[in-house]
Amino acid sequence: MARGATAPLYQQIADELRTQITSRALRAGAQLPTELALADKHGVTRATARQAIGVLINEGLVVSSRPRGHFVRQVDRMIYRPQSEWRPQPASPEMDRFMEEQTSLGREPSQVIGVELVTPPDEVARRLDLDSDQTAVVRRRVRFIDGMPFNTNDSYYPMTLVEGSPIMYPADIPQGANQVLTELGAEQVRAIDEIEVRMPTPDEVHRLDLSAGVPVAVHRLTGYTHDGRPVRCTINVLPGDRHVILFERAKPAPEHETDSTTPGGEPHRVDGSLADRGTQ
Repeated sequence: MARGATAPLYQQIADELRTQITSRALRAGAQLPTELALADKHGVTRATARQAIGVLINEGLVVSSRPRGHFVRQVDRMIYRPQSEWRPQPASPEMDRFMEEQTSLGREPSQVIGVELVTPPDEVARRLDLDSDQTAVVRRRVRFIDGMPFNTNDSYYPMTLVEGSPIMYPADIPQGANQVLTELGAEQVRAIDEIEVRMPTPDEVHRLDLSAGVPVAVHRLTGYTHDGRPVRCTINVLPGDRHVILFERAKPAPEHETDSTTPGGEPHRVDGSLADRGTQ
């Protein structure tokens, strides 16, 4: 749209409603004015009012509940803490960190876990230093809260490293993947985290049942051993309408208490901030 041009009427109505939602003048669960009420207020047709509401539905702000009407979407967002990698494993072998934390909040978590042998995508092969003909093991998860898919968590490992280990089985790992890697002589002691915000792929839309217009944050973690060998690449996909990403930082320790470089040569502190939420 050219500078100074007037937005279409449906967009103006959508903008007004969006402002009311984000300012909490219309709170979660509140019913929007009807199409007829919006049409009368703004002097437009019902079709234009319907188009405005459709914009907000596509953005994930509004849900339709026919024949009752349209309502501000009510989603209790999940707090995603990338720095929780080194928190102790739950006492119960039936739960990983995700399951334990959400249960403690009174929510009903569940997850679907699958394991595959794959030729990894280029972005993973590059991070794991795998040749084009090398196989990786991927543990795929879709995590649900209260029956709603909240995020995906796909962890790739070199096949030659984890073959025959608990990582190969589609179930929770009681001791955690970090401990399994340690037992395999490949303890993960540092990581590089990358966070990208983009629109989802068709596969992500399908796996996470995303509404049109909802962006995702992609958290990629590559874990390394003491000698700089990559042993895991995890890709977490977090819908923007379901998560708050929470980082905790501390003042760096004196220089003699830090590690000088990451495997890629960048300054990096080994302080328990490895960032893979509940990856197993």
